[in-house]
Amino acid sequence: MEDRYTKNSLTLFSVVAMGTGVMIGAGIFALTGQVAELSGPLFPFAFIVAAVISGFSAYTYIKMSNAYPSAGGIGMYLQKAYGKTMMTGGCALLMAISMVINESLVARTFGTYTMQLFSSEENSVLVPVLGVALIILAFLINIAGNKIVGLVSQFTTVLKIGGILLFAIAALWASGINYAPTIKLSGETSVTGFLAATALAILAYKGFTTITNSGSEIINPHKNVGRAIIISLVICLIIYLLVAVAVGSSLSIEEIIRTKNYSLAEAARPAFGQYGAGFTIVIAMIATASGLIASIFSVSRMLAMLTDMKIIPHSHFGMPGTIQHHTLVYTVVLAALLTIFFDLSRIASLGAIFYIVMDIAVHWGVFRYIRKEIDASPSILLAAMFFDIVVLGSFVWMKANSDPMIIGFAVIGIVLIFLFEKVYLQQLRPKDHSMHM
Repeated sequence: MEDRYTKNSLTLFSVVAMGTGVMIGAGIFALTGQVAELSGPLFPFAFIVAAVISGFSAYTYIKMSNAYPSAGGIGMYLQKAYGKTMMTGGCALLMAISMVINESLVARTFGTYTMQLFSSEENSVLVPVLGVALIILAFLINIAGNKIVGLVSQFTTVLKIGGILLFAIAALWASGINYAPTIKLSGETSVTGFLAATALAILAYKGFTTITNSGSEIINPHKNVGRAIIISLVICLIIYLLVAVAVGSSLSIEEIIRTKNYSLAEAARPAFGQYGAGFTIVIAMIATASGLIASIFSVSRMLAMLTDMKIIPHSHFGMPGTIQHHTLVYTVVLAALLTIFFDLSRIASLGAIFYIVMDIAVHWGVFRYIRKEIDASPSILLAAMFFDIVVLGSFVWMKANSDPMIIGFAVIGIVLIFLFEKVYLQQLRPKDHSMHM
């Protein structure tokens, strides 16, 4: 099944670059302002709590990847737990679609920041146009192959991490690390609001799961998948904290919320003027571009593996080339459509709900069926599920009051995904006697 995947084609550094590329592309530039909107002046702490929860989640994926390294990643893990069932197919598609949603989030962020170079309105029609253009560029780079993707990811990761750290250190130096809003306004943040912000902040770390989708292509995967996940999470936590405190020191909470879609660029203006904002915008463009390239690389391989596993259907639609090339096309088309029709807040909300629901299913499947087989601690698995349920419940409650339509979209989407899988697998079952429910 995995013969088409190039084994030992990705080094540990390449995979860390792709993992951090996905996380930092959306985590900092797209989510900082939105997390602040929900949690108020305590938003830096939301990133800390999200990192802790992601660490518990990572335990499950590391245990699974050590036992079953695969280019199918989460799809393969779900099948090990649930068999070839509707649960496996539905949850795998939830993950894949949440990754595509993340791509549209990153693409929109790219367009929003790019327009700030011209002091244009963030709601300009050019925002989705620029986002779609970036998606097309990322598609072309992915078509070029693994080595090109790895080289581009490494180069852009060094640039953006260096640039972001320079921004954070310079902004902290200019402000004297004067994070007054936390002291003055901390009483205004509700527990529910903080937990909802934490659910959104988890999106800033979910890129670690994309590392599992390249499992069979990584050198020494039984050890390096886990190492790459841990290294990526630690790097991102440090960067997020530095940036969050820098933004909070440069802008009031009201200013962060007002400029939530481009808050880092706005935070650079008080200390460094238009040149500082321009530098930050360029770094944002590099970061979002690399995040998109890495995400498309990962999700297209996951969809190809799900096709190989006969969990999802596949049609060539008259296209030449391999299944991997076809899934690349499906990925970028769906990401482009989301980029055109949804705004940043709703894209992020859909992504958070789909991802956390899938994450809970992975933990439960491992706990219920294979924890002894992979020697996983039941208490850590239960803790990971508990944390996910608490933050997801808070987020859904907040959104049900502020934007019930997005909850409706999420529920309808989840129901349709599982119904689709049920019908497909029922049709396939007579042809595949190995399938079990």
